Amino acid sequence: MPATRIHLVRHGEVHNPDRVLYGRLPGFGLSELGARMATASATAWKTAGVDVRRIVASPLQRTQESAAPWSELYGLDVSLDERLIEPTNRYEGQPPGFTKRSVRRPAEWPWIANPWRPSWGEAYESIANRMVAAITTAWESVEDGDVVLVSHQLPIWMVHRRLAGEPLWHDPRKRRCDLSSITTLERVPATPNGRFTEVGYADPALELRASAIDEGAV
Repeated sequence: MPATRIHLVRHGEVHNPDRVLYGRLPGFGLSELGARMATASATAWKTAGVDVRRIVASPLQRTQESAAPWSELYGLDVSLDERLIEPTNRYEGQPPGFTKRSVRRPAEWPWIANPWRPSWGEAYESIANRMVAAITTAWESVEDGDVVLVSHQLPIWMVHRRLAGEPLWHDPRKRRCDLSSITTLERVPATPNGRFTEVGYADPALELRASAIDEGAV
């Protein structure tokens, strides 16, 4: 038997004092609050008796640090999967308002030519495809129990929209994927190729998020 459920976990708050778009830039780890948020997420699942058999994370620092409490509580090593990584983005290192600034910079006009793709970074279709592939691999990697995948806001949101049959282009301000949140999937055997479906969304770090800063996500 393969996995029972897949849990897509977003990382906790990032230490980002300049509030730049951090993307794949190195050196952006969790803040002290972010570490507490990650612990709250893992503790909630452990306390609820969720049978996690494998933990996989994006290779970026903030996701590996967010996976650490899961590793400690469940006594499991953390594997890395490049397919869970944050998308590329031409605006890495810039503060908010970058697309508006591009209007005044002719050299950057090609970056904002197609917001539905989007033209400033990795295509939404590409993100969704690699995430579903990573989920499928994770589902097949254990004989029973659940698998936790620690990733980023946009990749997780692309999975949500793909499975819901919604257009992948969207308003980033309306993503339902908060810091240290958990989006849960199951596979439906009766569907062609065993399509995945979303069966739950949890926000274990809700009480901590009141003072959190969630800026810098792609």
